[in-house]
Amino acid sequence: MKTQIYSIEGKKAKEITLPSFFSENVREDIISKVLEVEKNQQPYGPSPVAGRQHAAKGKMVHRRHVWRSGYGRGISRVPRKIFSQKGSQFNWEGAEVPQARGGMRAHPPKPISRINTKKINKKEMRVALASALSASANPKKISEKYERLKEKKLENLPFIVEDKITKLKTKNLLGLLKKILGEEVFVVALKKKSRRAGKGKLRGRRYKNSAGILIVLGDNEKLKTKLFDVKNARELSVTDLAKGGPGRLVIYTENAIKDLGKRIEGEK
Repeated sequence: MKTQIYSIEGKKAKEITLPSFFSENVREDIISKVLEVEKNQQPYGPSPVAGRQHAAKGKMVHRRHVWRSGYGRGISRVPRKIFSQKGSQFNWEGAEVPQARGGMRAHPPKPISRINTKKINKKEMRVALASALSASANPKKISEKYERLKEKKLENLPFIVEDKITKLKTKNLLGLLKKILGEEVFVVALKKKSRRAGKGKLRGRRYKNSAGILIVLGDNEKLKTKLFDVKNARELSVTDLAKGGPGRLVIYTENAIKDLGKRIEGEK
């Protein structure tokens, strides 16, 4: 499989042969499996010490001999906070138990049981990464992922540019991407942030973010920009390439293709 390398002027500079993993079958089943493993969601649940941060006295037992002085007064046998300034009798308040004010929850969700401890085989991880890379060079997968590109004909995939792209300023970088991608695809490539409709705004997800294009650099390359996601070849993950489904728009540098080839061949 061959493709063109673009110069920083946006013109076709030369042709290269792509590594074999760009021609592999897209295994969406394994990709979804890896995405589930890589998911790092904060487990919901209260603090382990919620409702217990006080100097309550007493024991959480209901045996008669433990509560000798409190028995027979028509009061519940629960842990209590002692207040000496209230006098010598009834100088306490119930604490800690669920039925007391400020007490802990009765049966809260336990965060420890919800932490993601799933694992995956190395070979499956390699197949998933190779599949996600292959999808970035597949016009059908890209048009399925991006609704605006359903009727757009994409050519020369994957998009590869010279290593000099790392020296471009933001203004020149935007101009280069417009030439390579075209106006219609460039609109999809930019990151977007929009306010969410409905009650999701009250639940910690006020904004919706579109991923935009991903720029993959070589291991020793750097590019400072907040307009696009930027990753080095060594830290590239399946989540970066296929979150929300395989077929993300990706631009690779020449060195990134070489370093990815070494990485995936080394994982076999």
